[in-house]
Amino acid sequence: LWLFIPLVSYAIAGTSNAVNITDGMDGLASGTALIASLGVMILVYIAGPAARSHYMLFPWIDGTSELMVVAGAMAGACLGFLWFNCAPASVFMGDTGSLALGGLLATIACCVRQEILLLIIGGVFYMECASSLLQTSWFKCTRRFSRDHEARRLFRCAPIHHHFHLAGWRESQVVVRFWIVGVLLVVVALVVMKLR
Repeated sequence: LWLFIPLVSYAIAGTSNAVNITDGMDGLASGTALIASLGVMILVYIAGPAARSHYMLFPWIDGTSELMVVAGAMAGACLGFLWFNCAPASVFMGDTGSLALGGLLATIACCVRQEILLLIIGGVFYMECASSLLQTSWFKCTRRFSRDHEARRLFRCAPIHHHFHLAGWRESQVVVRFWIVGVLLVVVALVVMKLR
């Protein structure tokens, strides 16, 4: 318990902020959250019944099958929101939506004890968060420790979706390619789940 509570707190807060950082282009956060929530819904489907969870080597927790409805509702809400959020967006998610989506994704994954698979499924979110952290850290370190005290950058701009946009990709290309990466990460998570 002394290890589980900090781990869950860190997973929920970290995922919540990672989805918030991802929300920087029209349809990016809502599309990737839709994909990730479908992946989490599959995890809940497997972890729900005792026979299925034991076959797939998941820990069985009584009552978690009800979370499939919550994950499905989140996917449906993201899909409906995406109708108005695709470029050019007429409705924006903001902090309220993105923080809630990330927190709910992590909460469901923690309830079915699949925090490690969430790292794979939500890889786009964590990549966005890591790029911001790396950019800020590298900028501060080079300014402090370089001989000329001139700050340097790892990326053209952080988070990384802005780096690709400044590199010449159109906004729609960045968004759709990140969706594709999200789908591939869900597939990788399902394959890894079966391999273990």
